[in-house]
Amino acid sequence: MTAIALRMFDADLLKLRKKRGTLVWVCVLALVPVVILYTVKALQHSSAPLQHGPAGGTPGFTDGLRLLCLFFGPLGAVLVGVEAGTGDESAGVFRDLVVTGRSRLALFASRIPAALAVCWTVMIVGYGLVLLGTFAFAASLPTPDAALVLNGLAFTLLATGVMCVVAVGFASLTNSKPASVTALIGWQLVASPLIANISSLGKARDAVLSQALVHFTPVHVGDRGASVVMSQGTALFVLVAWLAVFLALGAWRTRTMDA
Repeated sequence: MTAIALRMFDADLLKLRKKRGTLVWVCVLALVPVVILYTVKALQHSSAPLQHGPAGGTPGFTDGLRLLCLFFGPLGAVLVGVEAGTGDESAGVFRDLVVTGRSRLALFASRIPAALAVCWTVMIVGYGLVLLGTFAFAASLPTPDAALVLNGLAFTLLATGVMCVVAVGFASLTNSKPASVTALIGWQLVASPLIANISSLGKARDAVLSQALVHFTPVHVGDRGASVVMSQGTALFVLVAWLAVFLALGAWRTRTMDA
């Protein structure tokens, strides 16, 4: 059983690696903004050091982590997750996989670790760029200690991994790549910040996924102006609920859809 699972994982990983157009855009979204951030800040500091502080150090680490984990990294994670969730159907091979006798639930489940492997590989590179900018351009500013560096890495994997898995489930439910990408990015960039900033909604804002993720950040990064306060237990429950709902919906759709 383990050998079969590994072969299915390898097959799904290979499918994602062959989607070079998607991988290019994932890298552009996750890596290029980080490079631009530290380049611009370094140029500003070199041209006007009295008005602009060094690009790195702990403040630079905070800016880079916020950019990677709350803005562009999740968008790249969505692209990977959607590609994993809709790849078999869009390529027209889902029927061929089903007639081999493989479990539909196993076909769905193998998409998740493959998507995470691709997503996290890119995000680790992005986090490496954040650390490079943090320490290379620190000048006289204090730099993050080892604990903060490890916590930052864990938050990077959490923030992007959750979005990636949710995207796999949602895309498997819709079986439409354009619709899934549009809906998830629209939610992440537009709907979530708007809802989080409507104070009259009160505790209902706790259900916003981005707000639950922000609770686990190791630095004060906020979420585009929102300030929703919740307990760690509530934040953890929201994350688990989002994952459970969309994984269940994706698995149900994969099990019941026409081959």
